[in-house]
Amino acid sequence: MNKDVVEVQVRAVLPLEGSFAVFLGNETKVFVIYIDESVGTAISMFMRGVSKERPLTHDLVGHLLLAFGAKVERVIINNINGSVFHARLIISAENELHTTRKMIELDARPSDSIAMAVQQSAPIFVAKKVWETVEDVSETLAQIEKKGLEAQQAADTTKEEGDDDDDDIEELSDEDINSIAGISTGKDDETYDDGFGDDDDEEGEEWKKADG
Repeated sequence: MNKDVVEVQVRAVLPLEGSFAVFLGNETKVFVIYIDESVGTAISMFMRGVSKERPLTHDLVGHLLLAFGAKVERVIINNINGSVFHARLIISAENELHTTRKMIELDARPSDSIAMAVQQSAPIFVAKKVWETVEDVSETLAQIEKKGLEAQQAADTTKEEGDDDDDDIEELSDEDINSIAGISTGKDDETYDDGFGDDDDEEGEEWKKADG
C-alpha cells in the first residue's frame, strides 16, 4: 500500500438518536462519521460476533462474494466533500471465470464499505488528503470511553449489592454521549445519510467543535 493512504481501525461504534457514530483512527488520530441506524447496527453486530437467526443484507453480500470466489481486499475512504465522505470497495475474485485473480474497484458508501470490511476482516484505509482534512476527536472518544467504563463499574457494583431494580442500567446513554461531545445527532443536516437520499456518509460537523 502506498504512502497516499493511512490505515485505520474501527475504534468505536456508538448509537445516537436515529443514527450511529463510527469512530475511525489509529494511535495518532481519530475521526468520526455519522451513518444510518441499520448499517451502524450491522457493524456493531459484526464487531461483537453476534450470531443471527437469518442473514441480513451485509451477510448476504458476503455469502454472494464467497459463492463466486471473491472477497473484500480492502476499503479506502478516498474523498470528502464538505461533510460527505466517499469510499471505494476493492474486491478480488478468482474462480472458473477468472483463472487469474481479478481486482474490482466499486464506488460505495463508507458505511457499507466499513460493514463489509469488518465482516471479512479486511483492512480499512483513508486517503491522506481526507486524513489531513478531518478533525481529531481522540480526546472526545477517550472521554466517552471513560464515561462508559464508569457507568459499567457502577452497574457491576449495583448488581453485586443485589439491587435488581437497576438491572437495565446501560453502559452509556445517548444523553451521556451528546453531553460529553457537545454534538447533535446530525439527523437535521441535509446531508445526513438516511439510507434513502445521499449515497455517502457524513462527518458530523458538531464533532469538529467538540474539543473547543
